[in-house]
Amino acid sequence: MKHIVAWFGAHPLRPAIAAIAAIFALSSCATLAGPARSDRDWYPYLARTAAVTLSETRFAVSPVSDWSYAPDGPTAQTYIAADYDLDALREVWFMLEPQPGSQLAAHTLLLFEFEGDRLLGLTIEARREAHEEYSALAGIFNAFELAYVWGTARDFLTRRTVMLDHEVFLYPVAITDAQKRALLQSLLQRTQALEARPRYYNTILSNCTNELAKAAGFDWAPAFILTGRSDEYLFRRGIIPGESFAQAHARSDMTEFVSAVNAAPAQSFDAALLAELRRRFAL
Repeated sequence: MKHIVAWFGAHPLRPAIAAIAAIFALSSCATLAGPARSDRDWYPYLARTAAVTLSETRFAVSPVSDWSYAPDGPTAQTYIAADYDLDALREVWFMLEPQPGSQLAAHTLLLFEFEGDRLLGLTIEARREAHEEYSALAGIFNAFELAYVWGTARDFLTRRTVMLDHEVFLYPVAITDAQKRALLQSLLQRTQALEARPRYYNTILSNCTNELAKAAGFDWAPAFILTGRSDEYLFRRGIIPGESFAQAHARSDMTEFVSAVNAAPAQSFDAALLAELRRRFAL
């Protein structure tokens, strides 16, 4: 608590953080919503939850979302099963999807790269019902359950660039191999726990970014709520590499590239994406 108070006293955004603190107080009322449930009429993309099998050396996830998209919506709703060797984990990539109309709001997710140019992604979402639209304000008051959705890079990225017409930025994550493995294992374990016991999404306490931060063991930071600044925060911590944040940010803009390779065969997507990322970041 002391380090949060010290940060608050010195930071120029303290009025905004004061407002967030007030929201924290209001969010305590959300406990009146009752326990989270898994038996609702879910929005189709969020209808299926992942089952994870995890051992010391391997893991399996099913179903893994592998949808395809055109500008007017999904063209195929495909699911696959995935099985991986933990020793084959190579890199972790952080994706930021700015939300239109705000510099402070963004969706974030992770892509895990394995030997053989294989990618597996995790997006943490507000699990909406079929009739619901997402609302950050409603999300403060436990309006949505929490979803951990495992999927292919092609699904996650083209959904955003092609169907939603949003920007996507992809950054390499500069952590040790042991930290990469621990992060992945933690998120797999959290997926298992969520499957056994549903929880609520919360815009302040359990959003897409601070759920990842919890799994990584990070201390609290404003960027886990003001998620549009989370990439800059990670750069300042040395977790996103680069000579300057402006340089790293410019290199990470994959919007046009992802849209262009949406027409390529699905089986070549991961290799094409990784080749471009390695070229840009000299990996």
